[in-house]
Amino acid sequence: MADTDTDAGTAARSGSPDSAVDRVADFYGAYIDAVADGTDDLSDELRGHYLNEDLRRRLAAWEEVNHADGVLRAQDVPTAWEVAYQDAGAGHLFTTVTLIWGTGPDAGTTRLAVQSDLSTKLISDIEDAPA
Repeated sequence: MADTDTDAGTAARSGSPDSAVDRVADFYGAYIDAVADGTDDLSDELRGHYLNEDLRRRLAAWEEVNHADGVLRAQDVPTAWEVAYQDAGAGHLFTTVTLIWGTGPDAGTTRLAVQSDLSTKLISDIEDAPA
């Protein structure tokens, strides 16, 4: 039987609900799928589950001004994403989310700095990552 999975040669993925880094990766993976599939209710539900209330309010204000998706900081949907641990301190965990736009050598990237609260594991801030 032919393998139709384009990721057939890649490493297995894993995660833990106790890991704030895994939760950021789970959120971005599911959110990008929901936006790409056009399931608006699901993307809103994911925001409600993974993002704290204050961030949801700030994202709504950012989106009103910028006419773009505040989680992705764009009007389009990335073709891929990566999440990496950055730092932790003062009750927060910091990750860098890299969004990949397009494919091949001309693919562009956007880096986001994502903060999670360790006590709730909810994402509490999303900003453009410093250069």
